[in-house]
Amino acid sequence: MSDFLLIHGSCHGAWCWDDLIPHLTAAGHSARAIDLPSHGQDRTAAGEVTLDLYARAIVAAIDRPVILVGHSMAGYPITAAAGLAPDKISALVYLCAYVPMAGKSLAQMRRMAPTQPLLDAIIVDEARMTFRVDPAKAAGKFYHDVPPTRAAWAIGQLGPQPILPQETPLVPNHSLPRHYLRCTDDRTIPPEFQTTMTADWPAGTVTDLPTSHSPFLSDPALLAQHLDRIARIG
Repeated sequence: MSDFLLIHGSCHGAWCWDDLIPHLTAAGHSARAIDLPSHGQDRTAAGEVTLDLYARAIVAAIDRPVILVGHSMAGYPITAAAGLAPDKISALVYLCAYVPMAGKSLAQMRRMAPTQPLLDAIIVDEARMTFRVDPAKAAGKFYHDVPPTRAAWAIGQLGPQPILPQETPLVPNHSLPRHYLRCTDDRTIPPEFQTTMTADWPAGTVTDLPTSHSPFLSDPALLAQHLDRIARIG
């Protein structure tokens, strides 16, 4: 069976995958998640964080080939990691994630979307080094289909997001297999923009999930089923 390495999105940490991992292991896979630098339990100073540091942290966490799953902003670091160490990765899975366009930063791509649903919930710190999500609006943006007690727990875990990695352009440099899981009830990255990012992908590599931006909390069993399917087809 397959080994999954799970990479969280903005303001999140390894904790967000806690509900998914048991479903993957029950299907016979191994699965683990890491905190990117300055997220979760990692104490790297936000001012030291770069997109390259994200990518190198991912590569350092891999000791045998993995299916690398990136949620939301993690589309950028998993793509960068694939360029650094393609031999360590068997496939990339973008979970309602940004798929880098050559020479564009994540922030530029965000502004290309037809709507900006997260904009009113973003709070930038005075030094413009990090941003965070307004806790009063986080449930509506990330977790509207998550059980309220679980959503409240997740909101309590959210932390600041370093800005520099999201302002750094990237040119994808790999030829690994790619899969995309598009969340059709996403209120963070517009589903229509997820469609735009995968418009030229081969048939069978893009799958719809009828969930919010956070299927690992709202329907981890369904998400695990799709990841299991991807593992089986390669």
